[in-house]
Amino acid sequence: MSTPADKISLRKRLGLELFRHIRNNQKKLHPLRQLFWECTLRCNIRCKHCGSDCKSTTGTPDMPAEDFLRVVDSITPHVNPHEVNIIITGGEPLVREDLEQVGLALYRRGYPWGMVTNGLYLSAERLQSLLAAGLHAITVSLDGFAEDHNWLRGHPESYDRAMNAIRMLANERELVWDVVTCVNRRNYPYLEKLKDSLYEAGVRQWRLFTIFPVGRAARYPEFQLDDKDFAGVMEFIKHTRKEGKIHASYGCEGFLGSYETEVRDSFYTCNAGISVASVLADGSISACPSIRANYSQGNIYQDSFMEVWENRFQPFRDRSWMKKGACASCSFFRYCEGNGMHLHNEAGELLFCHLKRLEGASESR
Repeated sequence: MSTPADKISLRKRLGLELFRHIRNNQKKLHPLRQLFWECTLRCNIRCKHCGSDCKSTTGTPDMPAEDFLRVVDSITPHVNPHEVNIIITGGEPLVREDLEQVGLALYRRGYPWGMVTNGLYLSAERLQSLLAAGLHAITVSLDGFAEDHNWLRGHPESYDRAMNAIRMLANERELVWDVVTCVNRRNYPYLEKLKDSLYEAGVRQWRLFTIFPVGRAARYPEFQLDDKDFAGVMEFIKHTRKEGKIHASYGCEGFLGSYETEVRDSFYTCNAGISVASVLADGSISACPSIRANYSQGNIYQDSFMEVWENRFQPFRDRSWMKKGACASCSFFRYCEGNGMHLHNEAGELLFCHLKRLEGASESR
């Protein structure tokens, strides 16, 4: 029986090989293109799938804005600010009252900046003040219709507020924005209806993820789709892209065999530590903030950010250490390199393989 790996065309295999060479060159150059700032671990909701286990109160205080701006100023002589997107995340960034001051400071330094939000605190007034501070891009999370979204997010008003935020954003023609959805067993059966609802609300860019079992999400195994439904998500995204009403894409989590370039705009790659870095709430210098295992490479309160970026990210740029376990004998490791870094635990073990899940779906047919 054929599998998603077997179905990869010769043309696509040649594309994968070319992309691998481009990626290897990127590793050598490692240009910083995306910098996340985890500005707080406080949050106004309590999501059941939260990877960082955020709460309304936390033992980690918010990072002072001047500390992060000091890092930005240390980076500026080494980069073109217009080519480095700064993304403010959390926690929930909108619990901070000084985002506009930070955003304006970034804008004046030439950095495009954006944020990721649950939308609960995004009033019309707050949106306008953020736009006046140079907000360039924003992402809003929506995980289904009201009952399921509110269940997942742990707040009775979360769905209505998120939809209100989405409708406001649809009226801002100069703003880059999208919606992200974590697909799980509860919302998977009605993705088609959810797509129609989002389209009616004005959504044209939609990213879909599956929930990985890290942090609080590890307590809820029912979040995980079975192999058949996981493959169904790929088919849904592929169909939606062909339909052309909403530009849908799957998250940057793992290699997808024959679905490569069918459900994303390019071949799979994890750019953590290659072009993506983050400053976490406690000052840790890390890669993608979704990586919750202890892969931080330094701390802004003891180290120079650029020195760390240039010299301490080798575990991200040479991932040969990940060729173990299920990856040891996989012929596609040369393209996948062990999936996304965020899918590895403290011991470096892979939590799950996307290609294996797709192969499992093929075998069950």
